[in-house]
Amino acid sequence: MNIVITGGAGFIGANLCKELVSRPGISNVVALDDLSTGSAANLAGTGVELVEGSILDRELLDAVLHRADAVVHLAARPSVPRSLEDPFASHEVNATGTMRVLEACRARGVHVVAASSSSVYGSVPDLPKHEELPTRPLSPYAASKLATESYVLAYGSAFDLPTLALRFFNVYGPLQPAGHAYAAVVPAFADAMMRRVPLRVFGDGRQTRDFTYVGTVARILADAALRRVTSSSPVNLAFGTRVSVLDLAQRMASVLDAPLEIVHEPPRRGDVRDSQADDRLLRELFPDVAAASFDEGLTETLRWFQRLPQYAAPAAQSLTPIG
Repeated sequence: MNIVITGGAGFIGANLCKELVSRPGISNVVALDDLSTGSAANLAGTGVELVEGSILDRELLDAVLHRADAVVHLAARPSVPRSLEDPFASHEVNATGTMRVLEACRARGVHVVAASSSSVYGSVPDLPKHEELPTRPLSPYAASKLATESYVLAYGSAFDLPTLALRFFNVYGPLQPAGHAYAAVVPAFADAMMRRVPLRVFGDGRQTRDFTYVGTVARILADAALRRVTSSSPVNLAFGTRVSVLDLAQRMASVLDAPLEIVHEPPRRGDVRDSQADDRLLRELFPDVAAASFDEGLTETLRWFQRLPQYAAPAAQSLTPIG
């Protein structure tokens, strides 16, 4: 089986590449990535073929997909704050880019597994979030991801293209970059703690998230591609955990045996207050999934951070297991 991963050199994509090359029945894995947020180093030693380029390049897509059996579409312009600074750029990559991928797949009948986002629920207050709720995006990023999943589902309905749109919830784990203005909360906190500087918390810190370990996400994506899983509706990819930002900070400080100093800043525009997934549909489609617990995933993530050269000394200490 030949599988193409758009955004394959990124955080989730590279973890998926490593998962796929370990699976029997996979003959070839190609990562298509423009390296704007991904890194070729993430794929070092995997044997995965890296093709550098954009999903907006129709000729390149045709060339890369000519032998594909499945495409896992992860390429995107991430980050709510980035979308507030440049809404059109987020639309161009996330919405138009998805259409480019779908058109290339439609020409060949290629199965498409695509990443949407829990941000599409936006201001809807209901918890846990289930797939029949309305969508009320609060940012251009969220709107562009809603367009992503809408096009994926529309192509499935209109053209009988086998498709699956998965709504990711706060994925974290090894290879997630830190040290930049748009870093997600787990790597941002890890970076700050290991450098012994205060954590920046936007708002009161009591906002909650459903954190999902990237290893679990990679296993589900690999299974979806191998079994050609499809759905006529979007599917949450998370397991109903609900952890506040302050609780996350306390757990991380405990594991790293680091002092906890927090600087509160104003809430960010476009941020959702609370997020928690209803995972019933996910478990119907993937009944054998074994999700890593939040504490297991967090400990493994912090182990990875401690192995990075910039944290090797003097800040990095032995980890303290959670619980």
